[in-house]
Amino acid sequence: MTFQRVLILSTSVIALACALNAQTPKKALLALSKRDHTLAIIDPADLKVVATVPVGDDPHEVTASADGRTAYVSNYGFGSLHTLAVIDLTAHKPLEPIDLGPLRGPHGLVFTQGKVWFTAEAAKAIGSYDPAASKVDWIMGTGQNRTHMLYVFPDAERIVTTNVSSATVTILDKTEGPAGMPPGPPPGMAPPSGGPDAGGPPSGPPLGPRGGDWTETLIPVGRGSEGFDVSPNGKEAWVANASDGTISVIDLTAKNVSETLSSNTTGANRLKFTPDGKLVLVTAGSALVVLDSATRKEVKRLTAVHGSGGIQMQPDGARAYVACGHDGYVAVIDLKALAMIGRVDVGEPDGLAWAVQP
Repeated sequence: MTFQRVLILSTSVIALACALNAQTPKKALLALSKRDHTLAIIDPADLKVVATVPVGDDPHEVTASADGRTAYVSNYGFGSLHTLAVIDLTAHKPLEPIDLGPLRGPHGLVFTQGKVWFTAEAAKAIGSYDPAASKVDWIMGTGQNRTHMLYVFPDAERIVTTNVSSATVTILDKTEGPAGMPPGPPPGMAPPSGGPDAGGPPSGPPLGPRGGDWTETLIPVGRGSEGFDVSPNGKEAWVANASDGTISVIDLTAKNVSETLSSNTTGANRLKFTPDGKLVLVTAGSALVVLDSATRKEVKRLTAVHGSGGIQMQPDGARAYVACGHDGYVAVIDLKALAMIGRVDVGEPDGLAWAVQP
């Protein structure tokens, strides 16, 4: 064996060992590849891919656990699939997938309150999976077509979804007390005023507060309502209407559309607020559109950024990451300069997430 061949072999072995020993950074960007059926773990410090892990067929969205050690991926299949892939972000390996059974077409994902919340598009439903109990512990039907993207408030007391083909947004608000009963005493029964001798109802276990279900509000928006986000202060939801080229601004207190913006974003399928709430980024296929949330006006249009998938904000607000699926990379956007400053090659990227370990 020649010296050159020995050198090449040694270099390859060293490179393989380094790849195997690569560690997930404490703060990592996660990017799905629909083409390769993999999850890329990216170090945002140098924009290098630390590892890639298989995730199953047709991965669309990804979220990370609160401790940043586990990722969950929705295997969508336009309603034909029914699993969530589970990835160990420390060991860089897939774990046993979660079979959702009849809850087909999982798509939007959020991790909060120790649970994985998901939409099930073909089942017209939302659900939550409890990793500690290894089971789906809650399901709520929406009755809408293509319940797609999802936002769960940090306390899990309010949930917002977009329903693409129904051109609606669903707001679910948790109520108090036992499920399935309206607040207050049962119809026709006065509140107790004392024991049996006082003319009140018979003594026994107290009725307690009633309610405890979810109230549903359905809000009509534009056609193709898909990508959306809730403002950091929780007061508004902005919904990109892909078929109309508009954005519906929803007042989450009044629960109605307060304004419809003609934002020139036909084909938009993702929308995201910056962490400070001042700017809104919208992928429009042919460009990345940046709007001022206060003035509702366009600030900049980056025509070189052909966003077709997820938008993920760096928690410190310095950068945004935009999945450009048709171009095969994730674009890195400087949020101060509003310019593309780098790229990470990921085959047909779509869903993005941020994983932070303590």
